[in-house]
Amino acid sequence: MAAPPANETDSGQIDVPGLPLTATHPRWIEVALGDLDAVLCDHLHCERKAAQSALSMVRAYPDRADLVAAVARLAHEETSHVVQVSQLLARRGVDPRFDLGDDYVRALRAGVRRQDPGRLIDHLIVFALIEARSAERLALLGEAIPEPETAALYRALATAELRHRDTFVRLALDAGPRAEVIERLRELAGREADIVAALPIRPRIH
Repeated sequence: MAAPPANETDSGQIDVPGLPLTATHPRWIEVALGDLDAVLCDHLHCERKAAQSALSMVRAYPDRADLVAAVARLAHEETSHVVQVSQLLARRGVDPRFDLGDDYVRALRAGVRRQDPGRLIDHLIVFALIEARSAERLALLGEAIPEPETAALYRALATAELRHRDTFVRLALDAGPRAEVIERLRELAGREADIVAALPIRPRIH
């Protein structure tokens, strides 16, 4: 059976089968608010790694001009998020902590194919899924954090992550046959759901 098309909504976001993701467990926000400083420190590293991952695509695929332009802009915005989260930590009097690693991202990347064009498509989909999960959890923080300024920042960051999700989905759809890419997105979204279900609930973005 042919996969249904990916459609663009009135807001400009892409509606693709396989997204949105499974909902985060309701207890996550309770755990996150219980150690918000830990979540913010983890978020700082998530934004840093998102910028680095985007720039890695420039290094790996310099011949794909559209991809290079898109991910370079995205990396610039992610870097601005690093600055914003760093400033937030400073206002709270919190020293950034060391990066604890990310089992979630490692598990997702383990499913990436080894040869192009499959490798490129899978990397773009993995990045889209990471951005989608980040957007969901940042939005939860934006609705639950009691400080109005911090809550507003997180709502704005969640919106930005949705744009990034859509950038990666568009790039993936351009990198291979549309139906095959959508089917692969479904497969990797299913893998993402299994990974989230298996991970402990902790004060981390992922």
